Amino acid sequence: MPNKPHWTGPKRPSAGPRPHPDRRRQGGKQDKDQHAINDQIKAPQVRLVGDNVEPGVYSIAQARRIAEGLELDLIEIAPTAEPPVCRVMDYQKFVFQQRKRLKEQKAKAAKVVVKEIRFGPQTDDHDYNFKLKHAQGFLQEGAKVKAYVFFKGRSILFKEQGEVLLLRFANDLEDLGRLDQMPVLEGKRMTIILSPKKPGSAKKKDDAPAAEE
Repeated sequence: MPNKPHWTGPKRPSAGPRPHPDRRRQGGKQDKDQHAINDQIKAPQVRLVGDNVEPGVYSIAQARRIAEGLELDLIEIAPTAEPPVCRVMDYQKFVFQQRKRLKEQKAKAAKVVVKEIRFGPQTDDHDYNFKLKHAQGFLQEGAKVKAYVFFKGRSILFKEQGEVLLLRFANDLEDLGRLDQMPVLEGKRMTIILSPKKPGSAKKKDDAPAAEE
């Protein structure tokens, strides 16, 4: 009877219990955006939070038993606290919530609101001050302001007057807004763009009228 061929390759690991899908990477190097979970948590005591959990300070062994009893994960959410704070919840759900929150924050930061304000080349003081007040409010709310003078028909002859008006507008808003673009004539519009300054600068502008009164 011929002998069976002898396998010389790497040994197959012995069969064992399949790990819980939410309890991956319990040892070894963590991903840079991963929180310590379960056996990765090294603190002797932790403060426990989460649904269906009695908040309080527990030994790490007790905290792990509570999480296992609920078939959930123990996730270290505040490692620098004393003692560290851990949440009992499904790890996959926790990661999903974290990524969703980060995505929303990025979308909010990337969203730029631009408010437009229109002038005529011969705008009177009453209308000018009314629009100036609106621009102050927009900048204080963190929005950009795009102000433009619209030249209708023969009013294009007054383009120098429109430029003076826009520069005056930028000067009156200098405590709240930074001039990103000098007056530019495109077709029948002459435009400037102002970006909001830091909140501290806005307070100075708010205080100025009170001082004048």
